[in-house]
Amino acid sequence: EVQLVESGGGLVQAGGSLRLSCATSGFTFDDYAMGWFRQAPGKEREGVSCISSKMGLTYYGDSVKGRFTISRDAAKNTVYLQMNALKPEDTGVYYCARLKKEILLASSWMFGGRYDYWGQGTQVTVSS
Repeated sequence: EVQLVESGGGLVQAGGSLRLSCATSGFTFDDYAMGWFRQAPGKEREGVSCISSKMGLTYYGDSVKGRFTISRDAAKNTVYLQMNALKPEDTGVYYCARLKKEILLASSWMFGGRYDYWGQGTQVTVSS
């Protein structure tokens, strides 16, 4: 059974940092690209970042470039999202997701329909 479990969310002041983790199981981690999404109340889900399966290619949404860093640890089957210089507009529920076993493209990683499994989400709240 494929499982994705996020952790690391919380309440932080603007300018602070958080590191989210997504522990995975039930599939061969090295074979899949992984992504992070977020959803704020009343807003559409937004693609935050994605990392390829083996070559370490990374992609970021424009709103987080230069502040967030995605990484993965094959030994732990875990993907991370380091979030620095947080802003109130970063508030939302953050989800990790597994990209379907298809070619990762810079033009489409941010579309939720490209992903087949999702975690339950972790809340991030940034106060001003």
